[in-house]
Amino acid sequence: MEPFKAYRIREADGKVSASFETLSIEDLDPGEVVIRVAYSSVNYKDALAATGTGKIIRRFPCVGGIDLSGVVVDSSDARFKAGDAVIATSYDIGVSHDGGYAGLARIPADWIVPLPPGLSLFDAMALGTAGYTAALGIIRMEHNGLSPEQGNVLVTGATGGVGSIAIDILAGLGYRVTALTGKPTESDYLKSLGATAVMLRQHLDLSKPRALDKTLWAGAVDSLGGEVLAWAVSTMQQHGVIASIGLAASMSLNTTVAPFILRGVSLLGIDSGYTPMGERREVWRRLAADMRPRHLKDITHTVTFEQLPEVFEAFIASKAKGRTVVKIGG
Repeated sequence: MEPFKAYRIREADGKVSASFETLSIEDLDPGEVVIRVAYSSVNYKDALAATGTGKIIRRFPCVGGIDLSGVVVDSSDARFKAGDAVIATSYDIGVSHDGGYAGLARIPADWIVPLPPGLSLFDAMALGTAGYTAALGIIRMEHNGLSPEQGNVLVTGATGGVGSIAIDILAGLGYRVTALTGKPTESDYLKSLGATAVMLRQHLDLSKPRALDKTLWAGAVDSLGGEVLAWAVSTMQQHGVIASIGLAASMSLNTTVAPFILRGVSLLGIDSGYTPMGERREVWRRLAADMRPRHLKDITHTVTFEQLPEVFEAFIASKAKGRTVVKIGG
């Protein structure tokens, strides 16, 4: 196979750097399926990895990009054949296995999902890990009893990729959604996705958390952690359910057992990295059907492969909005 361009992350003298390199298929990690990458995307995790801001990469050098969609060009696994359109996200991709920021990817067959009917390769990366995680969290919340008639659902980190898609999905399923954001200029954007109300994080007094506060929410999708998640826990209704999906604000959680034993609150940890394949395929099926976001194009903007290094800083500075798709081959 012909040489191809890849965005590879290296470490030297304790410093992380990333740049475009020309690779051959033999340079990539082993896998049964070779994919010509059409699109990838940028997640917060990708920005942490590429800039060295977070200790994400477990093995150097590594091609970045935890997401990819594309077309199979070669496979030694009978489940996939040349010409198949596929998605590969999470597992060790872009962390300790060469990822999606490359013209070609070589991926273990057990990590690959066939592109479901109703989604294009572009759609799959407009969703990507962020959309998959949002949908997985909502499905798990519903399995734990959440339904639209129970009351309002809070979405924190609302302008981010997970938050934006979570609002869109929840509103489409009939939920009343309150978006929590630190960006007052984005109220119209959040309401256009389906939020019925917008709260500003600056208006919350998080300095004196209460074990049990006024009940506000039947459910919550939280991508921040820290003080905001602690406040959300204390304000859940009886038998409320929270999907904890991120730590953009803090990894810590300072709360008490009171909401859990007195209100029956459920705090669900959402691990999108190693979801069993049967469940993974079902989440993607629903993302192509009843959980498909209605405003995916409004949430998404696209950059060329060459522009990729320019976008990471916005994620690190918490200035990114919605989803960023990277056109690798198209």
